[in-house]
Amino acid sequence: MIAAFSSWFALFFSAVFTQNILLTNYLGMCPFLGASRELKTSFGLGAAVVLVMTFTTPLNWLLYHSILLPLGLEYLALIAFISLIAAFTQLTELVIMRVSDSLHAALGIFLPLITVNCAILGASLFMVARRYSFLQTTAYGLGGGLGWMLALLAMAGIRQRIAKNRLPRGLEGAGIALIIAGIMAMAFTAFTGMATPA
Repeated sequence: MIAAFSSWFALFFSAVFTQNILLTNYLGMCPFLGASRELKTSFGLGAAVVLVMTFTTPLNWLLYHSILLPLGLEYLALIAFISLIAAFTQLTELVIMRVSDSLHAALGIFLPLITVNCAILGASLFMVARRYSFLQTTAYGLGGGLGWMLALLAMAGIRQRIAKNRLPRGLEGAGIALIIAGIMAMAFTAFTGMATPA
């Protein structure tokens, strides 16, 4: 039991830090660069991604192992995963609209784009490719979402600080954002070797 918990925790930890889906696989870069200008917007989008990734990754595991695999329909996995993610994202958008109109307005186009956020789809595809169990998939989905949100919040904090400073003309906008993302990716690799999944 302790060994199993240790394995799940190691997988969770690596999904947040050492194998951060955004900074090691560069999945979900569009909303990362587009919505990381303000902390409030970044927190809202990050929370929505955590919610969607945490629930859709294990739901996609159940869909794959309970329906697609037994019926020999594995080739439909991509379409099935995207459909489930789209339905759950729509539900999340309705909840955010009910809870906070200002957050819904601030997130704008990025909220519906969670449906096509390749980080969320990537988590479901990785869980199949790496043959994770249901509990490992749940730990990976939660860790992957939190890791994506952590990177987004760090980027938003840095961009808010540098917005008040003058930058060389060629580094404004996407240029400095990509440099920061590269430095963050190198910083996250400092955790490598601390905890790795079995």
